[in-house]
Amino acid sequence: MFAARIYGVSKERTKFDMDKLLRALADKTRLRLLNLIGSDEVCVCFFVEILGESQPKISRHLAYLRRAGIVDARREAKWMHYRIVDPPNPHAARVLSEVRACLAEDKEMQRERRRLVSAFCTPDPPVQLQGAPKPVRYMSS
Repeated sequence: MFAARIYGVSKERTKFDMDKLLRALADKTRLRLLNLIGSDEVCVCFFVEILGESQPKISRHLAYLRRAGIVDARREAKWMHYRIVDPPNPHAARVLSEVRACLAEDKEMQRERRRLVSAFCTPDPPVQLQGAPKPVRYMSS
């Protein structure tokens, strides 16, 4: 507690459930979601289209990532947008950073990311994506 005060870090900021983070990263669907989000803010409808999974399944996995403290969500009308956030714990942030770097180098993950980009760049998107908000680059503060 004393060391936390010296460095200006509150007790709440250092409190983080590493077990929950590691469990969140132990599932392929959740890793695929993190890969697709990347540095963007992405609507859930794109995840459904690219991963070919049901919306409830995707939402369940996104909720798991939110509870783990590594994904945040924002509602805009009927659309839910998701983005990656850095965990407050520096060790957890390093773990997440390394996992994301590994995902970026994986060939299968790269293919899915390219599919996402082409899905929102095409002039004639699939019916499910017509009118959907395109992913936007998210810059953390």
